[in-house]
This record gives sequence, C-alpha cells and structure tokens, in this order.
Amino acid sequence: MKKALVFILILGIVISSISCNVSNKTILRAQKLEEGVSNPTTIEELKDAIEKYQRRVSDIQLAQSQIGIWYKILGTRYLDTKMYGEALKCFQEALTYYPDNQNLYYYVGVCAGYMSHQALDYNASGTNEVKYNYLKLAEDAYLRAITIEDRYVRALYGLGVLYVFELNESEKAIPYLEKALTIEVNNLDAMFVLARAYYSSFEFDKSVEMYDKIIATTKSAETKATAEENKKIVLDAAYSN
Repeated sequence: MKKALVFILILGIVISSISCNVSNKTILRAQKLEEGVSNPTTIEELKDAIEKYQRRVSDIQLAQSQIGIWYKILGTRYLDTKMYGEALKCFQEALTYYPDNQNLYYYVGVCAGYMSHQALDYNASGTNEVKYNYLKLAEDAYLRAITIEDRYVRALYGLGVLYVFELNESEKAIPYLEKALTIEVNNLDAMFVLARAYYSSFEFDKSVEMYDKIIATTKSAETKATAEENKKIVLDAAYSN
C-alpha cells in the first residue's frame, strides 16, 4: 500500500512538472523515497540503481504518453462543441508528445481555419493580419500532415478547401484534390471543390467534366441538381470568353 501511494505521488509530480516546471531535484527526491536509491557506490548498488531507475523511466514514459492522448481527446471534445481556440491549444500540447502524428496536424489545420473566420481587427489597424496568420497556420499544418502521410485524404481535401475558398489560390488546390480523388474516387465533396478550382483557374472543360462525373456518380437528387446548376454557370462563363 505504501509503495502504491508513493508511486501515485511520483506520477503527480511528473504531471505537475510538465505544467508547473517542478525542478528535477524534486522528482529525484521522490524517486529516492520510493526506490531507496541515494548514492550507490559498489557494483551491486550501481546495478540495482540502474534497474530501478529504468523501471521509473518506463513509468514516466507511460504517464507522458497518456497525457498526450488525453490532450487529443480533450481537443476533440472542444472541437465537437465548436470551442476552436481551446481545441487548438489542446492539439498543440498533444503535438509536444506526438510530433509525428498526422491526425493532430490535421486537427490543428481545421481549428486554425475556423479561428480565421472569427479573427477580427480589434486594433483597428486596417489589416487582416490575424486572419491571414491563422490561414497560414492551417496551410502549414495540412502540409505537415501529408508530409507524414502522403495519402491522407482529409488533409489533401483540407488544403483544397483552404486554397479555393480562403486563400484564393485555386491553382494550388488542383494537384492535392486530384490526388485525393485517385485515393477516394467517389468523394463527392472533393469533386465539387476540384470542379470549383478548375472553374476559378479558367479550366472550364475540366470543370464541366468534373460536374458531369458528379451527376453520374451521385444518387442524391439535390446533389445532382446542384452539380447541374454549377455546370450551367461554367458553360455560360466558357461561352462568354
């Protein structure tokens, strides 16, 4: 029972040290209290100390990995309730534990995109710097996600939406959306955004072709009607040029 209580004490110190910068000396004192290791000198004492501290390292690694998971879970809870600023903070913290997790970068991109919509020029500076910074954060996060997993459709799609509807750089969106559709060939959302990207880039034939593909693929009368309406807009634009 005493050993279990001491372990709980150490776990609490590890967690608090992450947020409160508790000194290493404090942690070492707790380790010595639990393991009875102070200043080993003989070969046997040194071997025993190494074995005990190796176990302690494993305990700390386990605790930290769990903290990273909890930050991710908390971030998704905030995201579900549209608390994008708090969600963004959580995913940022989670990345300190899992810096190569493509899902976390995707969530950062999503949150940053939403935060850009509510970014106002509170200083009345006449610029949209805050909004632009959030959009660039979203771009960097999505790009990082596909660097880790190049077939990550959600991040490819996120980049497409970002370039077409937020940054007005439709030409940049095209290769990412085209790649997404080689992976998920019937992804209607990606098809709509790609058709729009073609249209905005004056590639009217490709845009019409994509809307035709949507019409042939979908079973939804509403989706088909939207695609037909958009196709007419593209054809009108093509004829006027």
